[in-house]
Amino acid sequence: MKELPLSHVYELIEPGPVVLLTTARNGRPNVMTMSWHMMVEFEPPLIACVVSDADFSFAALRATRECVIAVPAVELAAKVVKVGNSSGRDIDKFEAFGLTPLPAERVTPPLVGECFANLECRVADSRFVNRYDLFILEVLKAWVDPAQKKPRTIHHHGFGRFVVDGETIRLKSKMR
Repeated sequence: MKELPLSHVYELIEPGPVVLLTTARNGRPNVMTMSWHMMVEFEPPLIACVVSDADFSFAALRATRECVIAVPAVELAAKVVKVGNSSGRDIDKFEAFGLTPLPAERVTPPLVGECFANLECRVADSRFVNRYDLFILEVLKAWVDPAQKKPRTIHHHGFGRFVVDGETIRLKSKMR
């Protein structure tokens, strides 16, 4: 074994696919890239996510208490990285990166038309926001695009490195 710098631990514990998080405030939608999230409950589905108070989306999420988590396939990887490398303070990221905002049913922020799944969410618990920028979101409505067959997700491994979802294996499990 060789010692690993603590600043690199996050590269080992990757929580899930890179997603897009949309917010809307004062009639202005925004989209950001997010990698820091995880499921915390099945029913109702609860997702914990970190949105830094330095992100433009933070104030909108805190004020409106609603968002959409959109799950892109690998074909959108270059756009997803560009979204993450820019700020909604400076540009309209939907327009700049050719993303299609679609109306959601239960929340004001838009779905992302190019993504294979969209989850309409409401903040269910904000007790950890001040200390950790951690929001607990309840999924109110979930959408999938049936035209996108077998989408492959992207996973951030740090410093511009990504892994693409690959082969699926099946093993006996007590989960249904």
